[in-house]
Amino acid sequence: MKTILQWAFICLLALTSLDASADRIKNLASVLGVRENQLLGYGLVVGLDGTGDAMAQTPFTVNSTLTMLAQMGVALPPGTNLQLKNVAAVTVTASLPPFARPGQTIDVTVSSFGNAKSLRGGTLLMTPLKGADGQVYAMAQGNLLVAAPGGGKDAVSHLIVGRVPDGATVERLVPTAVGQGDYIYLELNAGDFTTAARLAAAVNREISPDSEIAVALDARTIQIKAPVGSARVAFISRVENLEVAEAAPAAKVIINARTGSVVMNQAVQLDDCAVAHGSLSVVINAAANNGPRAQAAEATRANIESKADRGSLVELKRGVALGDVVNALNAIGATPQDMLAILQAMKSAGALHAELEII
Repeated sequence: MKTILQWAFICLLALTSLDASADRIKNLASVLGVRENQLLGYGLVVGLDGTGDAMAQTPFTVNSTLTMLAQMGVALPPGTNLQLKNVAAVTVTASLPPFARPGQTIDVTVSSFGNAKSLRGGTLLMTPLKGADGQVYAMAQGNLLVAAPGGGKDAVSHLIVGRVPDGATVERLVPTAVGQGDYIYLELNAGDFTTAARLAAAVNREISPDSEIAVALDARTIQIKAPVGSARVAFISRVENLEVAEAAPAAKVIINARTGSVVMNQAVQLDDCAVAHGSLSVVINAAANNGPRAQAAEATRANIESKADRGSLVELKRGVALGDVVNALNAIGATPQDMLAILQAMKSAGALHAELEII
């Protein structure tokens, strides 16, 4: 019977050269200041079919309803005990895209804040959406779109979260730094000194061969002297469509400790090592030949083999790929915990030349 490791092991990419293929700058970096901004608001959803908040357990829903009614000129007698079933307190979230102008619309996500059973059929009342600075950047309102319950015994229905497509109208412009100053700055999606240097060199070579207008400030940031005014947009368009050979990333091995999945971003080679973990043993040694190194490796292998008499032994030659070790451990029925312990031991011994990340 196949183990979890046998079907969960995945090797995403085995690089056959030192450098990756060329890619456009727009896929490797972004312009500093051009980003989304998160918005948040608190509001009420009405029109629910008896699936709203239980007022006795959510006093904030009662207070919000009373405040809304007072703002609309509806005065209730003091001590009025509201027992509403069709109202729910919600949080409203949205992402304000860069360069969004007042009057444009954006999607919003509405999530129950109390103990409502369902938001289906509800209407979000006018809700101001604020940024991190406390300023209102959009106003949201509209009918909620909530996924209908699925069929079958295994269907999962999440009825307390919905969306309002184009449910918010932008009210305030977020200024950006793209059109200010003499320079623009590109930020690499993943910091790398080699890629940063190549990007700056490509800009200088293709756009300004007679003068240096691009400088890599560090492993992530590239400063580029750019024209001002309307010419800056065309300049950025030209820069972001240049092609750059991205540097090969550092070797990394990612292990999911729950499922035993192993993902590598390139072929990882192993040095001599010998690991004994419970009833499992792994020996990686040089090919048999004369010399003290081979004799030491053989002695180590013999010691490990004595421990492996009661369990399973995996013996591989030096320089073997990590993927072969994983496949061999799968074949003898290693568990995810066994895999994790063995790879950690190899890393600690210096035989695994890659960053080991556990998720």
